[in-house]
Amino acid sequence: MKIAIASDHAALDLKAALAEWLTAEGHEVADLGPHTAESVDYPDYGYKLADAVASGSAERGIALCGSGIGISIAVNRNPAVRCALVSEPLSAKLCREHNDANAIAMGARLIGLDMAKACVTAFLETPFGGGRHCGRVEKLSKTSQDA
Repeated sequence: MKIAIASDHAALDLKAALAEWLTAEGHEVADLGPHTAESVDYPDYGYKLADAVASGSAERGIALCGSGIGISIAVNRNPAVRCALVSEPLSAKLCREHNDANAIAMGARLIGLDMAKACVTAFLETPFGGGRHCGRVEKLSKTSQDA
C-alpha cells in the first residue's frame, strides 16, 4: 500500500520509526517531512499529507505531532480527507469501519511505538463497512452549505 507520513518536530522520532517499520512490512512510504529536529509548524505538514491522500498519490496517511490534535485539524481542512485522531487499536479500527478514514493522527508525546504500530496495523487492515455508513461518509466531504 502507498502510505504518506508526516509530522512536526515533536514527532520526528516516531515518524522515522514508523516509516522504517512500514517499509520493512512491504509498504511504499512517502516521508513528507520534516527531516530535521528544527522547529516547524504542524499545519504545513498536515496540508502536505492531506494533499497526498486527496490527490491519490497515497492511499492512506499517517499524521503525527506532539498531541496529534493540531495536525489532525490541519489534515481535515481538506474535504477529501477523513483523518481520525487515534490512541489505541479499537479507535483505529472503528474509524476505518464506520467512517472510511483515509488518514489517522497520533500524538508522539502520548503514545509509544508499540501502541502506534498496533494502531497503524488496525487502520491498514480494517476495511470500510459500507452499508448504513455510506451516506454519512458522503456527507463528510460536503461543506455545511452543501448539506
